[in-house]
Amino acid sequence: MKKTILFACALFISAFAFAQDLPTNPEPGKCYVRCTTPDVYVNETVQVMTRPAYKKLRTIPAEYETVTERVLVKEAGKRLRVIPEKWGTETVSYVKKQGASTLSINPASFRSVNETLEIKPAYAQWELGAPAPDCASGNPNDCRYWCYKGYPAEYTTVSVTRLANDASFNRSPIAEQSGSYTKRVVTEPASVVEEEVPAEYATITRTVMVKDAQVVEETVPAEYKSVTKEVLQSKGGLTTWKEVECALVEYQALPINWNLGSATLTEEAKRLIDTRLMPVLAQNPGVKLEIASHTDSRGSNGSNQDLSERRAQAVVAYLQTKGINSSLLVANGYGESRLKNRCADGVSCTEREHAVNRRTEFRLINN
Repeated sequence: MKKTILFACALFISAFAFAQDLPTNPEPGKCYVRCTTPDVYVNETVQVMTRPAYKKLRTIPAEYETVTERVLVKEAGKRLRVIPEKWGTETVSYVKKQGASTLSINPASFRSVNETLEIKPAYAQWELGAPAPDCASGNPNDCRYWCYKGYPAEYTTVSVTRLANDASFNRSPIAEQSGSYTKRVVTEPASVVEEEVPAEYATITRTVMVKDAQVVEETVPAEYKSVTKEVLQSKGGLTTWKEVECALVEYQALPINWNLGSATLTEEAKRLIDTRLMPVLAQNPGVKLEIASHTDSRGSNGSNQDLSERRAQAVVAYLQTKGINSSLLVANGYGESRLKNRCADGVSCTEREHAVNRRTEFRLINN
């Protein structure tokens, strides 16, 4: 009882408050809807990071090279030989002929010349002259005189041979020649004769590391995606009353021919919305519009309800693409709850009668 009284009081208070908000000086026979200035949104494109920048590590394997080496496979040792001994053969490579040179001689060459030689040098000497014929002395030497007489040098011309080019030689290399021979070696000594066994070597191939494995770090840039979002440009909320055609506050038919089970607008349906609904919205700015969609009774209640809601929402979504503010649009699906004739579940009806219930409507409503 107490809940009933409280509910009646609430209805009275809300009705009184609504009555206080009615338009002033209304004219008889006119219809009015309450309009609330909508929030104005603008589309803004922002860059959303869909994947952050990160590091990618790439490994570079180690690098190797092949090296050939001569290794000792058997150390030098000693072995004992007995008699009679057993022999084996061994092929030995040797330098059959060492590299050398061939020499060619260029003999000396000569030339003949005439040469003047002094065979006797110039000189002077004292000479005793002949005795005087009228010498009074009995010693003839007393009557003789000495003269210091000079003589010129004496020369002779001889033919001599002179060296024009001394002897020389030319050297030409002779390539080394290799060969092999087979020798007999003791394989099993029969006497205790100690013999030196030379060391044995072999050639091996091994792989050595040139460069160790390493990790290369690469930075993968962040990835972004452009997203368009609605941003509030100006806040609405002011309430006014607007006179509208009285017919528009009642449900008006929007004769869209939906494909069976589909909520997709055809091009013809879009043209119908452009020519039928867009002028109504343009002539009544700020007025809220309800899109109501219905189905016939065939099919389950749940599927019919879902289909009607999707069809109403498809019309609203198309209006939004035409620039109509989403706050002024209401999409309602009623399924088979508001049949216009007797064609409920279990009632046999014609296709034309069912078609009456498959409808989409619109009307202006209060904000």
